[in-house]
Order: sequence, then C-alpha cells, then structure tokens
Amino acid sequence: MSADLPVGSTVASGDAALLRASRFNRHTFWCGQSGSGKTYALGVVLEQLLLRTRLPLVVLDPNSDFVGLGRTRAGAPAEPAAELGKRDIRILRPGTGYDPLLVRFVDMDARSRAAVLQLDPVRDAEEYNTMLRVDRALLDGLDGTLLDWLRRSEDPAFHRSATRLENLGVSDWDLWAWDERDVTDVVGDRADATVLDLGGFDEAAQAQTVALAVLDRLWARRHEREGRLVVIDEAHNLAAPDPRTPLERALTERIIQIAAEGRKYGIWLLLSTQRPSKVHPNVISQCDNLALLKTSSVADLAELGQIFGFAPAEMLAEAPNFDRGRALFAGGFIDVPRLVRMGERITEEGGADVQVPLR
Repeated sequence: MSADLPVGSTVASGDAALLRASRFNRHTFWCGQSGSGKTYALGVVLEQLLLRTRLPLVVLDPNSDFVGLGRTRAGAPAEPAAELGKRDIRILRPGTGYDPLLVRFVDMDARSRAAVLQLDPVRDAEEYNTMLRVDRALLDGLDGTLLDWLRRSEDPAFHRSATRLENLGVSDWDLWAWDERDVTDVVGDRADATVLDLGGFDEAAQAQTVALAVLDRLWARRHEREGRLVVIDEAHNLAAPDPRTPLERALTERIIQIAAEGRKYGIWLLLSTQRPSKVHPNVISQCDNLALLKTSSVADLAELGQIFGFAPAEMLAEAPNFDRGRALFAGGFIDVPRLVRMGERITEEGGADVQVPLR
C-alpha cells in the first residue's frame, strides 16, 4: 500500500490528490468557516492515516463529530471499509453505556490540579501552594475520595481545599476515575485511534480537564519519542488567544509548549478551527501544513497569508468562492500547493447538519 494518502481529486486536472503521510510529523492547521465541509474533509484524511500508517491518533472531539470513526457508513467501498474495520479504534464518552471517559484527579500534574480548582498562584497563594504539597506520595494510600482525605487531614489548608472542591461542584463531577482506568491509561495503550468525546460534558471545565490531563501525560512521557498525532477539533475551545480562567490558561500554555517543542519528541498537532484569529497565535505560527476550506473573511485570509507564506496568494484569494468540500492544501504534506475536491468518507460522520423538515 502506498505511503501517500489519496484524499480526493485535484481541481485543475482531476488526477488523484495525494498527501504525504511522512510529513504529518509537522504541526498542521486546518481551517474553514461553518458549512465549508471542514469536519467532513478532516474525517477523510484521518481515515486515510488509519488505513495507510501506524501513526496513533488521539482526537479531542468537542462536538462529537468523530465518534463514528469506528463505524463504516452504508455504501462505503468494501475493501477499505473491511481494512478500516481491522483497526483498533477506541471511543471514550461521558455517561453510562459507553467506554467511560474518566480522569484520575490524584494523578494529574500538581499545577493542573490547582488549575482545575480555579486557583491563581498569586491571588490564591496559600491554597495554590497546598495543591503543590498534595503530591502523589501522599495520595498513594488514598482511602475513599480525595474530598474525604482532605477533610481528615489535620492541616487547615487542606480543609479549605476540600471546601473549594465542594463549592465549585468539582467533587460532584462524574468525570473522576478513582480506582478505574482513566483516559491517560487508554491513550497509553497506543490504539490506532482514541477519540475523546468532549461534547458529552455539561460544563466546559470538564472537557478542558480531560484535555489537560491527556496533554500533560503525553508531555511528561515525551522522552519516549513515540510518534503520535493529536487532533484538536474546534481548537479555539482549548487554545484561545485570551484564556481567562486558571484552567484555560494552563491548557493553552501546555498546547503552546507542545506546538513549540513537541515536534522533536514526536507529539504532532493537527488543529482545526473556523477562524485563525480564534486560536492563540503562538500555536498557529508553529504549523508547517495548511488545509483551508471556504473562508469569506478578508481579514482571516490576510492573516493566513502572513503566517503561511508558502500558500500562493492567488489560491488564498479564491477561498471565499470555494464550494463545500473544496480545499487548498499547502506546506510540507503536499508536493506543491493544490486546490482539491475532497473524496468520500468511509466512516459515519458524527456532526452532520440538522436538516430542515419538509412537509
């Protein structure tokens, strides 16, 4: 099987459009406004990566768009559908009836635990320091919940942390693994794809906590240099240019760090969003691959032109007129910049538009 990824046909000639699988060892920026076919097109590429490479995928999925990645759609070509069916694809979702999406709070990085509790290192100096002192060695013999453990402590600062847990409602989240396998354990299995359905949570903070736990663990194990593609769909939810809460700041800082340094350790990002201005500039500036679907904003196209100087200006100028499913690919993962008509999906699309009911 070829190492190149057939993702559709070139607009100019109708020939097969091929992406270089080997150049997904760079960060990729995937952009297109609502209704452009951005998510569908991304699914086409992820399917081809599953078919033609051994690169493990970790998909942070805030809109439940990729939960069907393990199910072939009716009418899909038989041979690739059968081959895709052999892949180990894990779908983790909140709630019952699914493989559970859980986090072990006590295993999180100490600063990330503090961020979950919305502690600022300056404003909440004493409580923040308390979280730094609650290290893994203290928690090895944890009997019951963390809340109970904090309450039993003789340290008044631990009691205040317990009160904060209760007041924020964090102790009531159904997210906590306690003695069960958590998301970092599953990601550590290195399945062909692990999809984390962040869209199933009621609060953004829970989705952010899952993402932070996973990215922290990948970064902590970076010296193992095991290649992995981390797909962050709707990346503005996790790497905004103006993070406000301690949790949002911790998550954005980790993504910036991975964008800046992760490539040499084999942690490669694919960031998908509707507008470049909605993602932190220190993340976008580290991307070497560009996929652009319909984008009508002149300001957005000007920004993309400045960041991605390898994307021809005349092709960028056509982006407002792209029909659904047309994309511009430029950068290291394609031989020359090309306009591409995306091919058909093999698996089910989770986030298809709701149709207007007709009489």
